[in-house]
Amino acid sequence: MKNRDSIDIGPLEFFKAQQKAFADTLLERRGRDDLIDGLLLQAYDSFDRNVELQTEGMPDLACRKGCATCCTLRVSATAPEVLMIGRYVRWISDRLTAHGIDLAARIASADADSRTLDERQRVAARLRCPYIHDGICLIYQVRPLACRGHASYDVRACAEAATGRVDEIPYSEPHRTVRSLVQNAMQSALRDAGLAFSLYEINRAVCLALEDETCAQAWLAGADVFASAAVGEVSVDEMTHTYDAINAL
Repeated sequence: MKNRDSIDIGPLEFFKAQQKAFADTLLERRGRDDLIDGLLLQAYDSFDRNVELQTEGMPDLACRKGCATCCTLRVSATAPEVLMIGRYVRWISDRLTAHGIDLAARIASADADSRTLDERQRVAARLRCPYIHDGICLIYQVRPLACRGHASYDVRACAEAATGRVDEIPYSEPHRTVRSLVQNAMQSALRDAGLAFSLYEINRAVCLALEDETCAQAWLAGADVFASAAVGEVSVDEMTHTYDAINAL
Protein backbone atom coordinates (compact mmCIF):
# COMPACT_ATOMS: atom_id res chain seq x y z
CA MET A 1 0.00 0.00 0.00
CA LYS A 2 1.03 3.61 -0.58
CA ASN A 3 -0.23 6.74 1.12
CA ARG A 4 -0.94 10.06 -0.63
CA ASP A 5 2.77 10.93 -0.45
CA SER A 6 3.57 7.68 -2.34
CA ILE A 7 5.24 6.24 0.75
CA ASP A 8 4.89 2.48 1.07
CA ILE A 9 2.88 1.44 4.15
CA GLY A 10 1.48 -1.91 5.21
CA PRO A 11 -2.22 -2.86 5.18
CA LEU A 12 -2.37 -2.75 8.99
CA GLU A 13 -0.95 0.77 9.13
CA PHE A 14 -3.34 1.88 6.39
CA PHE A 15 -6.30 0.29 8.19
CA LYS A 16 -5.46 1.96 11.50
CA ALA A 17 -5.00 5.36 9.84
CA GLN A 18 -8.39 4.98 8.15
CA GLN A 19 -10.02 3.82 11.37
CA LYS A 20 -8.71 6.88 13.25
CA ALA A 21 -9.93 9.21 10.51
CA PHE A 22 -13.43 7.69 10.69
CA ALA A 23 -13.37 7.86 14.50
CA ASP A 24 -12.45 11.55 14.30
CA THR A 25 -15.36 12.21 11.93
CA LEU A 26 -17.78 10.36 14.23
CA LEU A 27 -16.58 12.36 17.22
CA GLU A 28 -16.69 15.67 15.38
CA ARG A 29 -20.13 15.17 13.79
CA ARG A 30 -21.95 13.13 16.46
CA GLY A 31 -25.35 14.70 16.92
CA ARG A 32 -25.18 16.60 13.63
CA ASP A 33 -27.44 16.03 10.64
CA ASP A 34 -24.46 15.60 8.32
CA LEU A 35 -22.77 12.72 10.16
CA ILE A 36 -23.77 10.05 7.63
CA ASP A 37 -22.87 12.33 4.72
CA GLY A 38 -19.48 13.06 6.24
CA LEU A 39 -18.68 9.40 6.86
CA LEU A 40 -19.55 8.35 3.33
CA LEU A 41 -17.89 11.25 1.56
CA GLN A 42 -14.78 10.36 3.53
CA ALA A 43 -15.08 6.66 2.68
CA TYR A 44 -15.68 7.18 -1.04
CA ASP A 45 -12.98 9.83 -1.36
CA SER A 46 -10.46 7.63 0.45
CA PHE A 47 -11.38 4.68 -1.76
CA ASP A 48 -11.01 6.71 -4.98
CA ARG A 49 -7.71 8.32 -4.01
CA ASN A 50 -6.09 5.13 -2.78
CA VAL A 51 -7.26 2.99 -5.69
CA GLU A 52 -5.74 5.57 -8.00
CA LEU A 53 -2.43 5.23 -6.15
CA GLN A 54 -2.49 1.42 -6.08
CA THR A 55 -3.37 1.03 -9.77
CA GLU A 56 -0.65 3.28 -11.18
CA GLY A 57 0.88 1.58 -14.22
CA MET A 58 -1.72 -1.19 -14.30
CA PRO A 59 -3.93 -2.01 -17.34
CA ASP A 60 -7.18 -0.13 -17.90
CA LEU A 61 -10.36 -1.69 -16.53
CA ALA A 62 -12.92 -3.26 -18.83
CA CYS A 63 -15.77 -1.68 -16.81
CA ARG A 64 -17.62 0.98 -18.81
CA LYS A 65 -20.84 2.96 -18.51
CA GLY A 66 -23.72 0.82 -19.68
CA CYS A 67 -22.11 -2.47 -18.63
CA ALA A 68 -24.15 -4.16 -15.92
CA THR A 69 -22.89 -7.71 -16.42
CA CYS A 70 -21.94 -8.21 -12.78
CA CYS A 71 -25.14 -6.66 -11.45
CA THR A 72 -26.70 -10.01 -10.56
CA LEU A 73 -24.40 -10.44 -7.56
CA ARG A 74 -25.68 -10.07 -4.03
CA VAL A 75 -24.55 -6.72 -2.63
CA SER A 76 -23.90 -6.02 1.04
CA ALA A 77 -23.56 -2.56 2.56
CA THR A 78 -23.06 -0.83 5.89
CA ALA A 79 -25.90 1.00 7.64
CA PRO A 80 -24.67 4.47 6.59
CA GLU A 81 -24.63 3.34 2.95
CA VAL A 82 -28.14 1.87 3.23
CA LEU A 83 -29.47 5.05 4.84
CA MET A 84 -27.88 7.19 2.13
CA ILE A 85 -29.36 5.02 -0.63
CA GLY A 86 -32.79 5.15 1.00
CA ARG A 87 -32.63 8.93 1.16
CA TYR A 88 -31.45 9.12 -2.45
CA VAL A 89 -34.25 6.83 -3.69
CA ARG A 90 -36.82 9.08 -2.02
CA TRP A 91 -35.19 12.14 -3.57
CA ILE A 92 -35.24 10.83 -7.17
CA SER A 93 -38.56 8.97 -6.98
CA ASP A 94 -40.72 11.73 -8.45
CA ARG A 95 -38.44 12.21 -11.43
CA LEU A 96 -38.24 8.47 -12.06
CA THR A 97 -42.03 8.10 -11.75
CA ALA A 98 -42.43 10.72 -14.46
CA HIS A 99 -40.48 8.32 -16.72
CA GLY A 100 -42.55 5.30 -15.72
CA ILE A 101 -40.04 3.90 -13.21
CA ASP A 102 -41.24 2.94 -9.73
CA LEU A 103 -37.90 2.28 -8.10
CA ALA A 104 -39.28 1.52 -4.63
CA ALA A 105 -41.55 -1.15 -6.14
CA ARG A 106 -38.61 -2.59 -8.08
CA ILE A 107 -36.55 -2.87 -4.90
CA ALA A 108 -39.41 -4.55 -3.02
CA SER A 109 -39.91 -7.02 -5.88
CA ALA A 110 -36.20 -7.84 -6.02
CA ASP A 111 -36.17 -8.35 -2.27
CA ALA A 112 -39.12 -10.75 -2.47
CA ASP A 113 -37.44 -12.73 -5.26
CA SER A 114 -33.98 -12.96 -3.69
CA ARG A 115 -34.39 -12.79 0.08
CA THR A 116 -33.93 -16.54 0.62
CA LEU A 117 -31.13 -17.00 -1.93
CA ASP A 118 -27.43 -17.11 -1.15
CA GLU A 119 -24.94 -15.45 -3.49
CA ARG A 120 -24.42 -18.46 -5.77
CA GLN A 121 -28.16 -19.11 -6.06
CA ARG A 122 -28.78 -15.48 -6.85
CA VAL A 123 -26.24 -15.45 -9.69
CA ALA A 124 -27.68 -18.72 -11.05
CA ALA A 125 -31.16 -17.20 -11.04
CA ARG A 126 -29.77 -14.21 -12.99
CA LEU A 127 -31.83 -11.74 -11.00
CA ARG A 128 -31.06 -8.26 -12.27
CA CYS A 129 -30.22 -5.53 -9.77
CA PRO A 130 -33.35 -3.34 -9.33
CA TYR A 131 -31.25 -0.19 -9.56
CA ILE A 132 -30.23 -0.91 -13.16
CA HIS A 133 -32.28 0.64 -15.97
CA ASP A 134 -31.19 0.30 -19.62
CA GLY A 135 -27.72 -0.66 -18.38
CA ILE A 136 -27.39 2.45 -16.19
CA CYS A 137 -27.18 2.44 -12.41
CA LEU A 138 -29.88 4.77 -11.08
CA ILE A 139 -28.05 5.24 -7.78
CA TYR A 140 -24.53 5.43 -9.20
CA GLN A 141 -23.61 8.54 -7.20
CA VAL A 142 -24.34 6.74 -3.91
CA ARG A 143 -23.52 3.14 -4.88
CA PRO A 144 -21.94 1.25 -1.98
CA LEU A 145 -18.29 0.35 -1.53
CA ALA A 146 -19.06 -3.24 -2.54
CA CYS A 147 -19.94 -2.01 -6.03
CA ARG A 148 -17.07 0.47 -6.22
CA GLY A 149 -14.59 -2.26 -5.33
CA HIS A 150 -15.83 -4.76 -7.91
CA ALA A 151 -13.85 -4.10 -11.09
CA SER A 152 -12.74 -6.39 -13.91
CA TYR A 153 -10.12 -6.43 -16.67
CA ASP A 154 -12.12 -8.73 -18.97
CA VAL A 155 -15.76 -8.09 -19.86
CA ARG A 156 -16.01 -11.41 -21.74
CA ALA A 157 -14.98 -13.32 -18.63
CA CYS A 158 -17.63 -11.41 -16.68
CA ALA A 159 -20.30 -12.39 -19.20
CA GLU A 160 -19.25 -16.04 -19.10
CA ALA A 161 -19.23 -16.04 -15.31
CA ALA A 162 -22.74 -14.55 -15.29
CA THR A 163 -23.97 -17.56 -17.26
CA GLY A 164 -22.05 -20.04 -15.12
CA ARG A 165 -19.52 -21.07 -17.77
CA VAL A 166 -16.45 -19.88 -15.82
CA ASP A 167 -15.67 -19.26 -12.16
CA GLU A 168 -12.51 -17.17 -12.43
CA ILE A 169 -12.63 -13.49 -13.43
CA PRO A 170 -9.56 -11.21 -13.64
CA TYR A 171 -10.66 -8.79 -10.95
CA SER A 172 -8.66 -5.74 -9.96
CA GLU A 173 -7.03 -6.74 -6.68
CA PRO A 174 -6.25 -3.11 -5.69
CA HIS A 175 -9.95 -2.27 -5.95
CA ARG A 176 -10.93 -5.24 -3.79
CA THR A 177 -8.18 -4.69 -1.22
CA VAL A 178 -8.75 -0.96 -0.79
CA ARG A 179 -12.49 -1.47 -0.58
CA SER A 180 -12.08 -4.10 2.13
CA LEU A 181 -9.67 -1.99 4.18
CA VAL A 182 -11.74 1.20 3.97
CA GLN A 183 -15.01 -0.60 4.68
CA ASN A 184 -13.65 -2.55 7.62
CA ALA A 185 -11.98 0.54 9.06
CA MET A 186 -15.33 2.34 8.97
CA GLN A 187 -17.09 -0.66 10.55
CA SER A 188 -14.49 -0.77 13.32
CA ALA A 189 -14.96 2.93 14.02
CA LEU A 190 -18.74 2.51 14.06
CA ARG A 191 -18.39 -0.36 16.53
CA ASP A 192 -16.18 1.74 18.83
CA ALA A 193 -18.77 4.55 18.68
CA GLY A 194 -21.55 2.21 19.82
CA LEU A 195 -23.30 2.08 16.45
CA ALA A 196 -24.50 -1.02 14.55
CA PHE A 197 -21.63 -2.02 12.29
CA SER A 198 -22.77 -5.17 10.48
CA LEU A 199 -23.12 -5.65 6.74
CA TYR A 200 -26.62 -5.91 5.29
CA GLU A 201 -28.13 -7.28 2.08
CA ILE A 202 -28.87 -4.12 0.19
CA ASN A 203 -32.38 -4.79 -1.15
CA ARG A 204 -33.87 -5.99 2.17
CA ALA A 205 -32.15 -3.20 4.10
CA VAL A 206 -33.19 -0.43 1.69
CA CYS A 207 -36.78 -1.73 1.83
CA LEU A 208 -36.64 -1.30 5.60
CA ALA A 209 -35.21 2.20 5.23
CA LEU A 210 -37.96 3.18 2.79
CA GLU A 211 -40.68 1.76 5.03
CA ASP A 212 -39.56 3.73 8.09
CA GLU A 213 -38.25 7.29 7.79
CA THR A 214 -37.10 7.20 11.42
CA CYS A 215 -34.45 4.54 10.67
CA ALA A 216 -31.62 7.06 10.59
CA GLN A 217 -32.46 8.51 13.99
CA ALA A 218 -32.85 5.04 15.50
CA TRP A 219 -29.51 3.88 14.07
CA LEU A 220 -27.77 7.01 15.34
CA ALA A 221 -29.22 6.21 18.77
CA GLY A 222 -27.53 2.79 18.68
CA ALA A 223 -30.29 0.51 17.37
CA ASP A 224 -29.52 -2.21 14.83
CA VAL A 225 -32.42 -1.19 12.60
CA PHE A 226 -31.42 -3.48 9.71
CA ALA A 227 -30.75 -6.61 11.79
CA SER A 228 -33.19 -8.71 9.77
CA ALA A 229 -31.13 -7.98 6.62
CA ALA A 230 -27.75 -8.86 8.16
CA VAL A 231 -25.38 -10.90 6.01
CA GLY A 232 -24.30 -13.82 8.15
CA GLU A 233 -21.08 -15.13 6.61
CA VAL A 234 -19.06 -13.32 9.30
CA SER A 235 -20.77 -12.99 12.67
CA VAL A 236 -20.77 -9.83 14.78
CA ASP A 237 -18.80 -11.71 17.45
CA GLU A 238 -16.14 -12.69 14.93
CA MET A 239 -15.86 -9.13 13.61
CA THR A 240 -15.67 -7.81 17.17
CA HIS A 241 -12.87 -10.25 18.02
CA THR A 242 -10.97 -9.24 14.86
CA TYR A 243 -11.28 -5.51 15.51
CA ASP A 244 -10.25 -5.96 19.14
CA ALA A 245 -7.18 -7.90 18.03
CA ILE A 246 -6.24 -5.17 15.53
CA ASN A 247 -6.72 -2.43 18.14
CA ALA A 248 -4.44 -4.32 20.50
CA LEU A 249 -1.54 -4.31 18.03
